[in-house]
Amino acid sequence: MADARMIEIENLSKRFGQLIVLDDVSLEVSKGENLVVFGRSGQGKSVLLKCIIGLLNPDSGNIIIDGKSIINLDLNELNKVRKNIGFLFQSAALYDSMTVRENLAFPLKRNFPNLTEKEINDKVEYTLELVSLEHAIDKMPSELSGGMKKRIGLARSIITDPRLMLYDEPTTGLDPITSKEISELILNLQNKFNMTSVIVTHDLICAEIIADRAIFLKDAKIAYEGTIEELTKSNDPFLKNFFSHELIKA
Repeated sequence: MADARMIEIENLSKRFGQLIVLDDVSLEVSKGENLVVFGRSGQGKSVLLKCIIGLLNPDSGNIIIDGKSIINLDLNELNKVRKNIGFLFQSAALYDSMTVRENLAFPLKRNFPNLTEKEINDKVEYTLELVSLEHAIDKMPSELSGGMKKRIGLARSIITDPRLMLYDEPTTGLDPITSKEISELILNLQNKFNMTSVIVTHDLICAEIIADRAIFLKDAKIAYEGTIEELTKSNDPFLKNFFSHELIKA
């Protein structure tokens, strides 16, 4: 029987100097599941994502992606795993000197060198249609609004057809209407392609739209786990205080 788990994290620990950021964290994410990661600033949320994609090496523990441990892989083997992972950074991280077309073509040329120019262009156009920005194909990033940059960043993240998507604050800096649109777009893409997603966010509206399940990192550990409703309706004083502040900001 095929393994239903996309991510297995076993006893993961990471520190920077004397600061313990992740302490013996264990977690599983099923294939096709959307997991939201909550936590106050500096509680290891982005570090967790960077460990999953291999940008940071944990001090101890194991990370298994789709049945393959990524710990101690050489760069060539790690890049093979990364081909199936998309990462949307907070800033969208577009190349300022490239047009939208060139930004989206870049990961295709890098990961699939045998593709023809027509195949690349067709894929770029198709992916831009998915995020409703086909008209922006020859624009420069400086010509795009914040919401458009997020959509283009998302398009570039999914253009290689990843089975796993990692989102670091996908709606940060956006107005509430655009934030809701981006959240709904992420959910639609996940449903369309049956991707597994891990989403770090402070945006409760985004989480309510996207999440199948949520965890809360506190004091370098997973302190809470459940559905969004279970966490937001909890009588736990810490959670009540956290989510009341998030609702006020929303």
